Amino acid sequence: MNKINAIAGKELAAYFKSPVAYIVLVITISAFNVFFYMIIEENREASLCDVFKVMEFLFVFVVPILTMRMFSEEKRAGTMEFLMTTPTTNTEIVLGKYLGNLTFYTAIVGITFLYYPIIEFFGQPDLTATLSGYVGIWLEGALFIAVGMLASSWTRNQIVAAISTYAILFSLYFSASLVQYFSGPAQTLVRYVGAASHSQNFAVGLVTPGDLIYFLSGILACVLLTRLSIENRLWQ
Repeated sequence: MNKINAIAGKELAAYFKSPVAYIVLVITISAFNVFFYMIIEENREASLCDVFKVMEFLFVFVVPILTMRMFSEEKRAGTMEFLMTTPTTNTEIVLGKYLGNLTFYTAIVGITFLYYPIIEFFGQPDLTATLSGYVGIWLEGALFIAVGMLASSWTRNQIVAAISTYAILFSLYFSASLVQYFSGPAQTLVRYVGAASHSQNFAVGLVTPGDLIYFLSGILACVLLTRLSIENRLWQ
């Protein structure tokens, strides 16, 4: 566990050694604040449900920027081989990098907790729905980061990693709009694959085993595939 934490700390520190983390943080939070004000002003209700939808949509664009360098940078700089020859298992490397990125993402989401006391000042928001909404946003982001990590393990080019992540995340996010073109089992499958349909349940306070399994199994699958990717030197 100490090795995982050390790698996570190194990954997190690497963010703040470049302006990327600060730019992403400032732009993301600023966008959230603008949409939060606009939504509350328009809806006139003490609820973050629509705010969660905006956060979900924006994270589709933000996460690939955060994850594109996870393994691509190591490969480009030639430090990947060195990292894998240290007394650290491939599983610890993958989990450490994932934890570092997830920590940064959690910090971004955590800043928006300030929205709750603001809407509470003007009304009586549903605390349970708000908390479950945050859980849904966090789980969805955790899945997006796992997808980005997997894509980053395929190439040494950060742009290619980002584009690959965008392609997968767009497929997951926008698949819900394709449900109407299918029927029967195919429709059920397309609806289940869509990330938005699962996170929306959390946003209204509905937490089901199926939604939890969707996110957790997706994260686990991406972590395992990433380990397999770096272990077999795929797409070098």
